[in-house]
Amino acid sequence: MIKIHETDDPMTTGNSLLLAFRIFVPFALGYFLSYLFRNINSIIAPDLVAEIGLTAAGLGFLTGAYFLSFALFQLPLGVFLDRVGPRKTEACLLLIASIGSLFFAFAETVTELILARALIGLGVSACLMASFKAFALWFPKEKLPFINGLVLMAGGLGAMSATAPVEFAVQITDWRSVFLGLAALSMVAAAAIFLIVPERSVGLKKTDVLSIKSLVGDINLILREPIFFRYVPICVLTQGSFLALQTLWIGPWLRDVSGMNRSSVAEGLLIVGAAMTAGYLATGLLASNLNKRGYKTETVVLWGIIIFILIEMALITGEQNNIVLLWSIFAFFGTSGSVIYAALSQNFDVHLLGRVSTMLNLLIFLCAFLMQWLVGVIINLFPNTDEGAFAITGYFTAFAVILILQLLGLIWFWVSRYIFVGWSPNNKC
Repeated sequence: MIKIHETDDPMTTGNSLLLAFRIFVPFALGYFLSYLFRNINSIIAPDLVAEIGLTAAGLGFLTGAYFLSFALFQLPLGVFLDRVGPRKTEACLLLIASIGSLFFAFAETVTELILARALIGLGVSACLMASFKAFALWFPKEKLPFINGLVLMAGGLGAMSATAPVEFAVQITDWRSVFLGLAALSMVAAAAIFLIVPERSVGLKKTDVLSIKSLVGDINLILREPIFFRYVPICVLTQGSFLALQTLWIGPWLRDVSGMNRSSVAEGLLIVGAAMTAGYLATGLLASNLNKRGYKTETVVLWGIIIFILIEMALITGEQNNIVLLWSIFAFFGTSGSVIYAALSQNFDVHLLGRVSTMLNLLIFLCAFLMQWLVGVIINLFPNTDEGAFAITGYFTAFAVILILQLLGLIWFWVSRYIFVGWSPNNKC
């Protein structure tokens, strides 16, 4: 690992392209794996149901265990990112993901699968936030929406790889062999981050004590900002719902509601993943362009969320014509809430950026876990079809409940602007 002087700036030094490459690519690989792990159950769900005997609720809880462990580590993760740094933190955690993937490959019971998936979730819990922290340390603030969009696009590529490519691999081997391969790839990613990414201590807190008092004090500073309270409910509910559906329930929907076979489901999910990837890139570019014109990043978030909710309304009407196109639009606009991280980073001191992002991540991923499990629980209230498929009415009911929760978050967003001191109707938001 080569150490670069902490006054170097990848935007001003002569070797800026190489330096930016060394900073971006290893973290992008980590987030690629994070999303591949996140989405893979959507493809292997039929194998898990057949081999382990999972119900809809069981499948939702198993898949959501990733989000639960991911979420529970977010606040301590924020401490490590702010004080230890993104490079060392993510490299160590990815080794845990590798162990979890290995455990998953050999698991024989539901309990073992849940524990293994929880380890994977813990192991990849730093992939996005460590990237954002590293980029905030190295790159100018005005470039963060675009750069963050690029790493989110890498996650989209991981989601795409978890569709038809994984289905192809499962057909020629099995799902257990796929997880053995992912365990090896996770170790490669950990090594790349530790050995290739340069160290930079600017913006890190210099202290030997990770005190509870300091943690609570920083959280208090964050919660005093009206922008955090105002945007959190709508962003948490929409992003949590998006993650819950996109990483598991779209696949079973295409199978049980749209009547697609397994290969068609994989192809459909690949298209949906491509739309999500394009959405991450497009929202980052749009947010950067609007920033240059004096508009806030939150503008992209709000309008994207409104379109996202409208698409969900269309889905629960039961219309199945062009269903893959509809889910693709859902995935494209579902990414709009992701740029809220860049928006928040523009409103806090650099030493709090890791804590701010991980607090938001904590809430989003807890919501994703609960939403993913809730969908399964509601589907379980309705009997399976004679062919063993989950009930169509169950899907519509579950998705309607999630939609109502998001509408409540949108109402709070509009009402809260009259509550918080300092809001101005002249804000471009």
